[in-house]
Amino acid sequence: MDILKDPTNDRQVKTLKPPPHRPLSKNLMFPDKLKNKPDWKLLKDHLQREGRVAKEELFKLVADCNKLLKNEGNVLYLQDPLTVVGDIHGQYYDLLKLLEPKVGGNPETTKYLFLGDFVDRGSYSIEVVILLYAIKINYPNTIYFLRGNHECRQLTAFFNFKDECLYKYDQETYEMLMDSFDLFPLACIINSKFIAIHGGISPDLKSIEDIKKLDRYHEPPRSGLFCDLLWSDPVDHDQGNLDGQWKSNEVRGCSWFFGNDASMKFLQRNSLISIIRAHEAQLDGYKMHRWNGGQDFPVVITIFSAPNYCDVYNNRGAVIKFENNTLNIQQFQYTPHPYLLPNFMDIFTWSIPFVAEKITEMLYNLIQAGDQGDDDDDVNQEDIEQFKQMTGQNKQFNKQQSGGSTGKSTEKLKNKLKFVATMMKLQKTLREESESVMKLKGACPDKRLPKGILSAGKTAISDALADFNVAKNADIVNEKMPSQAQVPQQSIAIKKPSNNTQQPKKK
Repeated sequence: MDILKDPTNDRQVKTLKPPPHRPLSKNLMFPDKLKNKPDWKLLKDHLQREGRVAKEELFKLVADCNKLLKNEGNVLYLQDPLTVVGDIHGQYYDLLKLLEPKVGGNPETTKYLFLGDFVDRGSYSIEVVILLYAIKINYPNTIYFLRGNHECRQLTAFFNFKDECLYKYDQETYEMLMDSFDLFPLACIINSKFIAIHGGISPDLKSIEDIKKLDRYHEPPRSGLFCDLLWSDPVDHDQGNLDGQWKSNEVRGCSWFFGNDASMKFLQRNSLISIIRAHEAQLDGYKMHRWNGGQDFPVVITIFSAPNYCDVYNNRGAVIKFENNTLNIQQFQYTPHPYLLPNFMDIFTWSIPFVAEKITEMLYNLIQAGDQGDDDDDVNQEDIEQFKQMTGQNKQFNKQQSGGSTGKSTEKLKNKLKFVATMMKLQKTLREESESVMKLKGACPDKRLPKGILSAGKTAISDALADFNVAKNADIVNEKMPSQAQVPQQSIAIKKPSNNTQQPKKK
């Protein structure tokens, strides 16, 4: 791995190691000693230092992993010991923490089941996919993936995974990865007692055989069993009560809410004791849905493995560890990651609105000297007079002030003032609302902003975004922090976060 060279020795932050200069070479990524398997440990360190993988090697990696995924059924059957992982959402540096022996366990000796949502939200989704695929190829009988609702074209195009692919690679790479996600299994039976899925159960789910009959090799539909396995949610009531067994999930924009009655009937019919799922952010990284009484085993367990979700939630991450028919929950804190500008912008794109605003403001102050309106008090007249003396324009300025034939000149000056003032407002809006402007531009069919939206300001941008909020509403639960999870008192052990942080207070 060639590091970025520094021939002039002028790096400002000497303590920070420079990133690798080139993509990881093929002979290092696929060394002969591993018999055409990727060196996942070297790859892990390379990506941690913000290194890249060449497109050719990425395509080979995904193609090799696809062969394994195709041979797996819609429903996996696993026995403990096993670590179950919830949403990761492109948080690569937290994934590295999760894979440590004190948290999830060393992948060389630990069996893993990932419940989906590997991509979107975070800025390192490609790194997450590359590392997990590399580990899967090395340990195909101990590393398993399930599909999440974000492993689809609709959400990755609306959120940021597609943008990340275009920024780091190209459209062909994005389509190749989406085709790979179509191969992920949909459910897992653990110890013949638990069903693990990403979202939840469905009115169309009577038995495990219903899942086995699905054609999973395509984009998830907007309704039906396939959709519900990825999208449905348990009702957020302490008793799990519903008027009926199912309620339309208006928060997501598709699928259902399910409660205690629907859950118990499904579990009893299939001789299971609990539903393990991901799909919802949790303050403590998990939630026990004890609808059947506080002393009994939870009907539903939600696990969420993306700590400090979106860099703002300040939540813990957690994983479930099965061993000897005992379920333990291991919490962990977030890991700092390198900073990236919003929407993968480069420094020039990001800074242009700021620079343009300052230049426009300078022009505004200069031209305003010719306007005798109410805005004169905002101008530093001494600076303007000095500027005009230096440029030889003071006589012409005095002539305009005296009237006579200068009426048209004054009117032109006022028009210039109004124009520059408008430009200054536009540039300020671009700088302060850059992220909202980018979202709105992406939501518009022709990628053009509505006419007059910038001059109308922040409120108009917010209102316009609301009109394009359908896809976002379909995943809005992940942006709302549910109430703090109840810490179980029996049957389930809760381990403290691995970095010696304090145990969360019990309710």
